[in-house]
Amino acid sequence: MTGFVDRQRAAQLMERAGIGALVLCAPEAFHYATGAWMGPAGLFRRAGGGVVVIPARQDLPIGIVVADFNAAQTRLAMPDAVVRSHPIWIESAPLDPGAQGLPLAGRIEAGLASLGRTPDFSRPATFDLAGSVRQLQALLDDFGLARATLGIDLDFVPAADFSAIQALMPRCSMVDGSPVLDRLRAVKSQREIDLLQQGIFLSEAGLERLQVDAMAGMRQADLVALYRKGVADAAAGLSHPVVTAEYVTLGARAKGADARAVAGDPLKCDMVCTVGGYASDMSRNFTFGPPSADQAELHAIAERAFEDGLAALIPGNTLAQVHRVATESLAQQGLGSYRRGHFGHGVGQSVFSEQWPFIAEDSDIVIEAGMVLAFEIPLYIDGLASFNLEDQFLIAADGPKPMNRLPRRLEAIG
Repeated sequence: MTGFVDRQRAAQLMERAGIGALVLCAPEAFHYATGAWMGPAGLFRRAGGGVVVIPARQDLPIGIVVADFNAAQTRLAMPDAVVRSHPIWIESAPLDPGAQGLPLAGRIEAGLASLGRTPDFSRPATFDLAGSVRQLQALLDDFGLARATLGIDLDFVPAADFSAIQALMPRCSMVDGSPVLDRLRAVKSQREIDLLQQGIFLSEAGLERLQVDAMAGMRQADLVALYRKGVADAAAGLSHPVVTAEYVTLGARAKGADARAVAGDPLKCDMVCTVGGYASDMSRNFTFGPPSADQAELHAIAERAFEDGLAALIPGNTLAQVHRVATESLAQQGLGSYRRGHFGHGVGQSVFSEQWPFIAEDSDIVIEAGMVLAFEIPLYIDGLASFNLEDQFLIAADGPKPMNRLPRRLEAIG
């Protein structure tokens, strides 16, 4: 496995931003750039557990600073990268194969001696930011970037850590590289598209299982379990890890998790299925038994607004245009005062399924081929139903291509 970075696009974006390299500290950005796990040091969610350097110059390799515990795995994942390591709290001792005949402790000690550590070597309680930054500085020196302007992912780095990094690297100018990273990740590689498509396939398998087996009298937790069972069955044999998150609303007013479904209850299933770190997002709506006239009309309003907004989701338009069309469609159907902050978002590798860019009123982002966007029309009406109609689309040169196959209509279950 290697990373997902398009070096040519990265170089163009960095040139426009006037930076010499991206320096990425977030565990999610580490995985995006390398295809590898940062390791347990990343679980602390502080800067320095691992760092990736993506130079603007395409003739330079990607540089990686990673915990010594994970260095060998990282080199296997990124054989063309320059990898430096820093010590963390975990001690992993090799056995010296040439020390046969010694007691076990002696063979372990011989193995530790083979590492060539200084007599005063010790490990930190977690990891040492200064030690990580020293390795980062050495990488930059090797790449001729010792005095470069660096784009740091400041949407992740804690303020205290950033101040410490600045103090430890006074020769470099540091700016916020998060907008560059966002734009870089917005256009997907084929491998990323495949993972996002797989997530939709699995999520729909889970919803089909729920639709067939759901019955009145089931608790919300029972309904989620049906979905998860459908996903797990469809995912059998996959090499990528699969994780789900379910945003389910049962009832005309949201019920507690232990409340049981009764005839007439609406059910919103906004489901996230993450495959190999890539989170897909979709939503479908159901009623237990036939919907009421108001529930049917509410869903029809969402369907019409969805079709109107989707027609604007084409390359060259801005995301603000899509938001405006969806808002106007709702207004023309009588919902002139309804306000929604966004009607969808990017998807991909992140801590949450909703990521930049957002289909929002103030978004000047131009839609590009290669983006994968979740487009949604949520109508949450307390006392009637919470419905969200959401599909995921690959943007092609000639328009959006649906990654979903399930119909968008309101379905009766139970």
